[in-house]
Amino acid sequence: MSKKFLQSREDRIDFLLLLVLFALIACIVSLLISHIKPTQKADIPIVSEDLLSEEDQAAAEALRSHRERKDGFYTILISGVDDGNGGSDTNILVAVDTVSGHVYGASIPRDSKAIINGKAHKINYAYNSGGMSKLSEVVSDQLGIPVDYTVLINLKGFQALVDAIGGIDFYVPVDMDYDDPVQNLEIHFSKGTQHLNGSQALKVVRFRHNNDGTGYGSEDIGRMETQQKFLKAVVKKMISSFSVSKIDDYAKLFNAYVETDLTAGNIAWLGGEVFAMAVKSMDNIEFSTLPNQWKSPYIYLKQDELLDLVNTHLNPYVEDRVAEDLNLPQ
Repeated sequence: MSKKFLQSREDRIDFLLLLVLFALIACIVSLLISHIKPTQKADIPIVSEDLLSEEDQAAAEALRSHRERKDGFYTILISGVDDGNGGSDTNILVAVDTVSGHVYGASIPRDSKAIINGKAHKINYAYNSGGMSKLSEVVSDQLGIPVDYTVLINLKGFQALVDAIGGIDFYVPVDMDYDDPVQNLEIHFSKGTQHLNGSQALKVVRFRHNNDGTGYGSEDIGRMETQQKFLKAVVKKMISSFSVSKIDDYAKLFNAYVETDLTAGNIAWLGGEVFAMAVKSMDNIEFSTLPNQWKSPYIYLKQDELLDLVNTHLNPYVEDRVAEDLNLPQ
């Protein structure tokens, strides 16, 4: 897979594919851990009240109330990179609510404007500036909620994942006929059910339009729908065809393509929770993109719609976030 291919704006893997890899590997690891402990919530600093005036103590109490955590609710920033030659091409903030049994993933547009080290940049530059630590700091600052954990995935892992589960039977929604000689890229599939290996699947989920401009009609929306359907096909295959004999292969995939600050126990427990949600109903796993608008050269997040999405799906706090909690560059 060429670096040009991974860097092309038209051909980036969307966040759904990263969630597939993470969810699958997490579930496999869960089968390897004999002593499973639930993950712990991120530490929340407590102000020492004996050092504060009466007025400041009241303010500190209000602050703590505003940051009281929900039980069993965790936020995980999942990012995808190629071979380290650029920023994070794909970023998704995943909220796992183990009490209500729901997972929600929100894609963060890579061209979103962000202030990094005092200067305006596209948000994917944060990874270049300071790795996942800096990226999670920027995301948390903009959305007004903490990032509890991070997962970094090499995008080559997608192709390896599909091959590892023996390929996918998938209904290709439109005829696909696209060529890019510069990237030595050819996408040629007929509409209908196909058995896709990793390389073929990568092409299908990246497809936007044909050589003559036809295709989905709405490139991004059509591609998003295809990726969502592909995700569900992968999870169903994972559930129905798991074999103990492949544990070693999955473990190698994890070691080769994933870096995380989650412990093995964390991954095992969270993986088991996500797996149970998926088995019960795929409706328990939802996706969206942070509401935005394009004003060259940046994408700007829409405050009111973003606040609603955060409070509905991503907020780990009991109390709703307010506009003052967000920090969106203008």
